[in-house]
Amino acid sequence: MNFSPLDFLESIFFEFRYAPLIIQIAIIFVFVAIGMTLLAYASILRRRFRGFRRDTKITQLNEQIDDLLIENVLSQDPEAVETPGQTAEAAAAAFQLKPFDTRWGRQVLIDRLINYRNNVRGTMGDEIRTLYLLLELDKDSFKKLKSRKWNRKVRALNELSSMEIGVADVIILPLTNSRNRELRAAARQAYIKLSKNEPFKFFDLATEPLLQWDQVELFRIITTTPHIAIPNFAQWITYSTNKSVVSFCLKLVIHYHQLKAIPAVMKLLDTKDHLLRAEAINCLGKMKIADAEEKLVYIYNNQPLDCQIEILKALGRIGSGRHTEFLRQEFMLSTDFELRKNAAKSIINNQSADSSIVDELMATASPENKLILKHCMNPLIKF
Repeated sequence: MNFSPLDFLESIFFEFRYAPLIIQIAIIFVFVAIGMTLLAYASILRRRFRGFRRDTKITQLNEQIDDLLIENVLSQDPEAVETPGQTAEAAAAAFQLKPFDTRWGRQVLIDRLINYRNNVRGTMGDEIRTLYLLLELDKDSFKKLKSRKWNRKVRALNELSSMEIGVADVIILPLTNSRNRELRAAARQAYIKLSKNEPFKFFDLATEPLLQWDQVELFRIITTTPHIAIPNFAQWITYSTNKSVVSFCLKLVIHYHQLKAIPAVMKLLDTKDHLLRAEAINCLGKMKIADAEEKLVYIYNNQPLDCQIEILKALGRIGSGRHTEFLRQEFMLSTDFELRKNAAKSIINNQSADSSIVDELMATASPENKLILKHCMNPLIKF
């Protein structure tokens, strides 16, 4: 006897209807789980397909942009251009195409122009910037800067700073104290690049900390941006209440060898924050400030371990040879391995002033201390 599909469904419904309640619940959960799994896979496939189509369209549009740039900008002889921007003006007409009328197409064009400008310098870089302005792509960037979404603001700041488009202080300075870390970092980096007169003004207003990675990026931007006005960092070392700003300024004092900031650094030796105190000692050592040696030795016994280590390193970096006896005592009598190691390294650095001390220590030191000395005498080992 043959059953029709309708009869089969009716039998299944009958079995389900008169099954125990726990079985009914289990069956429902199974079907819900299967349905949700199918929906999840469908969503993943749809997203991947849309991503593939988007990437394909971007690749095709980038190829079109590359052809237009090569034909109208990059292949032009810079010496044949009579006035700046002449090449870009002629190229702007070539970009009046339908794909660049949409917001999506203009964003692809912005990203491609920025990529070229980051890899092209001189006259060609200026022509690409002029093309960006002639096509009024800066309006798109400023529109993103007004968005409520932080990621769009970050994108706008990166675009404007890459193209060196000025942004008013009233717009960008509040962003340097944003609660969002990414937006705060992007605003600070953009402000240093775009501000011509006071690129470090946000130091005065900074309430949020400069994180370590932010300091690395800011340091790179400051030291690689041409024609940046470098101030006396002593003002922030003295008056800033943001400890991370003071710490960052100490690094900049070392890099730019600002001897005029040394009095402000010396005052930090009396600060209650031992981390800042250690960084100040590190700064004095790397700057080789011989006048600081007496105070460093005087305060040594009242310092925590990290400050004592920095004092020993500083005496070795300065290398005047006036405190080799102090270093010898620390090496011989200290019970902490780090102190003995750094005292030994500083003794080696000072041996040009007193060459007999190393021979004396090698003759009288304990076996462990001899190993430390031999380790420190190896010029290939850095610490």
